[in-house]
Amino acid sequence: MRVLQLIDSLNAGGAERVAVNLANALSNKIEASFLCATRKEGLLKENLSNTVNYLFLNKTKTVDVGAIKRLNKFIKENKIQIIHAHSTSFFLAAIMKLFNRDISIIWHDHYGNSDFLQNRKFDTLKFCSKYFSHIFSVNRSLEAWAKQKLKIKAVSYLPNFAIMNKTLAVTDLKYLSGKRIVCLANLRPQKDHFTLLNAFKKVVELYPDWTLHCVGEDFNDDYSKSVKNKIDELDLNDSVSIYGSKSDVFNILSQCEIGILSSKSEGLPLALLEYGLSNLAVISTKVGECETLITNNDNGLLVEATKPDELSKAISLYIENVELRHTHASNYNKHILKNYSEKVQLQTILKTYINCIS
Repeated sequence: MRVLQLIDSLNAGGAERVAVNLANALSNKIEASFLCATRKEGLLKENLSNTVNYLFLNKTKTVDVGAIKRLNKFIKENKIQIIHAHSTSFFLAAIMKLFNRDISIIWHDHYGNSDFLQNRKFDTLKFCSKYFSHIFSVNRSLEAWAKQKLKIKAVSYLPNFAIMNKTLAVTDLKYLSGKRIVCLANLRPQKDHFTLLNAFKKVVELYPDWTLHCVGEDFNDDYSKSVKNKIDELDLNDSVSIYGSKSDVFNILSQCEIGILSSKSEGLPLALLEYGLSNLAVISTKVGECETLITNNDNGLLVEATKPDELSKAISLYIENVELRHTHASNYNKHILKNYSEKVQLQTILKTYINCIS
């Protein structure tokens, strides 16, 4: 079996990490594993195994004839049987189907705003979906939406899985060890850093030694500027650090005590899986599939979205109750290892691949 993971970039986002994880994990389980970044390379290129065959297209527009020809040549030369297209790369995958009728296309829907599906524009996706053999959806809402809206019935829910690179260690977090909170989220409105900052302001007034570490892509846009202005406004410059995108995620998480997400909307966030693998106590808003990952008051804490008071109380609870924090972290780690492991998800993926090509 010869499978190509197709992704727009190798920036350190959730869909990108899934594509790289899949390419790496499959490289010793199938005949040949490939990955193509269509528009942009990024930090995750460092995490790509040397057993994965890699192509960078440098695609510069929606219909880039040169990129289409290069990818088509790559597919034919390498006798690729399946294109596993992630997020918006479905359009290029559909074009490849026109030139390679025997190829199977699997689309992986990582749509993060699944709590606001009524606003999703999907005319192009609907048209392209007739060329898909299967759709993987990262949460149940997306699965139901695809079955209802798209021209394909072969749709299934596929939880994400995380693989942590434990060899990279280049980032040293600031401030006092043992009192760090981490938010692993790109600086995008969906992630709602404002609720997090307002909550943390209340926390730091009670526990001034605790610090917040925000790790994720900084797009240097209006949202990013607003977040930084909010840090200034709340006088949190000595308690909050923004690091940008980093490749040594496990190393960073191993320096923290609490992992947090304050999102307005999510699919199945890879960050929560990575928190679990790193044995952190977790706090998340009740969005997307977060409630299937975290059982409140058993292995983590859940709060309503856009409620800074609730979030600050949850953080304070973990700070004040070290034993509870450690118990929840241990329970959550076991839950993630049991239910969201690489082994379990690969079995499902490989079975789907076989069905598609047979």
